[in-house]
Amino acid sequence: MTVSLAASPAASLASAFSPFEALAEPLIPHATEGDDGSHDIAHILRVFRNAMRIHAQEGGDGRVLAAAVLLHDCVSVEKNSPLRAQASRLAAEKASAVLDGIGWSKADIAAVAHAVMAHSFSANITPETLEAKMLQDADRLDAIGMVGAARCFYIAGRMGSGLYDPADPLARHRPLDDKAFAIDHFEVKLFKLADGFQTAAGRALAAQRHERLRQVLDLFIDEI
Repeated sequence: MTVSLAASPAASLASAFSPFEALAEPLIPHATEGDDGSHDIAHILRVFRNAMRIHAQEGGDGRVLAAAVLLHDCVSVEKNSPLRAQASRLAAEKASAVLDGIGWSKADIAAVAHAVMAHSFSANITPETLEAKMLQDADRLDAIGMVGAARCFYIAGRMGSGLYDPADPLARHRPLDDKAFAIDHFEVKLFKLADGFQTAAGRALAAQRHERLRQVLDLFIDEI
């Protein structure tokens, strides 16, 4: 008698991480934690696709890059947590343990750990390797453009912020406050991201998404 077993969630998702399906399957169960929909497996997959587009032009070690993408948010720290600046360090430590457990070499583990540590805006660590630069670019691409705008509003709702100040939406006569108002975050952070991309391929993609992000804000202001 033949017994048919349903594929595990990790096995089902792994095919989306081509050509690194075999790597993705054991790492997907460790890739995310908590219930933050802005840092869920969909985010990981978008960052992976961004990273592969950049990798196709920039080169580098695709296996290290793929592992770093899959594990870059493996520790969840809320945006308003005092530990937020430590999130990438904690993720790098967990990623190192996971990769050691599946037999990776110390050199490759160190390469992944550096990329994971350096990807974070909050950590303010300079990426020193090509793989670290590509991961940082790929992750920041998901913070601008249409998806970046959607994630901004999602996080604002999660943190209990308002959409905008009805008396002064664009903060012409008040200090910007992105903890109180979602669209303030566009000026506080999101519009600044395109200037900090590390690779030529990343910068080209960022320029397109930066313009989309500006269009989102323009359309939002027009409607209110």
